[in-house]
Amino acid sequence: MTDEQLPELRASDADRERVAERLRDALAEGRLDMEEFGERLEATFKSRTYAELEPITRDLPVAGSAGTVAPAGSAASVSPGGWAGRIGGEGTSKWAVAIMAGFQRKGYWTVPRRFTSFAFWGGGVIDLREARFAEREVVINCIAIMGGVQVIVPPGVEVDVRGFGLMGGFDQREVGEPGEPGAPRVVVTGFAFWGGVGVERRLARAEKQRLKAERRQQKLEKGNGEDRKELD
Repeated sequence: MTDEQLPELRASDADRERVAERLRDALAEGRLDMEEFGERLEATFKSRTYAELEPITRDLPVAGSAGTVAPAGSAASVSPGGWAGRIGGEGTSKWAVAIMAGFQRKGYWTVPRRFTSFAFWGGGVIDLREARFAEREVVINCIAIMGGVQVIVPPGVEVDVRGFGLMGGFDQREVGEPGEPGAPRVVVTGFAFWGGVGVERRLARAEKQRLKAERRQQKLEKGNGEDRKELD
């Protein structure tokens, strides 16, 4: 805290916004959960002095310090700008099977050059939103017989669906958009018989939390603004 930021001095809106930004970063990095983030954010916009603001981020590392560097594959590297850090390495697993049961591949895992899944009277989920990719282009082979497989990709990834369905199908309605520079390319192929393979885009968990946090902050700012008008 500088000489100009003595504890008893009044904090400005810009000061409160800087604290809120650090809280958003901490949420995206997994340092805070949504409940604690909400409590601290509310306290931030209720703070009137530097003394009230300072404890809110006391246990959080300063942005850009060694304490905020996220390991490869963590939630902080999920953003589209971090594609280079998500390509390379050995595949976590090369196949998944669901026979009258189910399987899931999600979270922080590495997609191999070729991944094969088989679902018979069962279902599976292949979630790539927080995954790493062994190579720039990976192939996911889905075989669904009286069952289903769902492939979830994050925004920015290029997707090429080549599967064939017989009394079944491959649903790719939500993936028709070009990939971002440097992003992985995912080829979905395979066969569906009396079953289906769905491919869709969804935001990563960290991005959903960030957007939710921004909406909550906007509501708080709006409410505080109305309170100040009443006081005026």
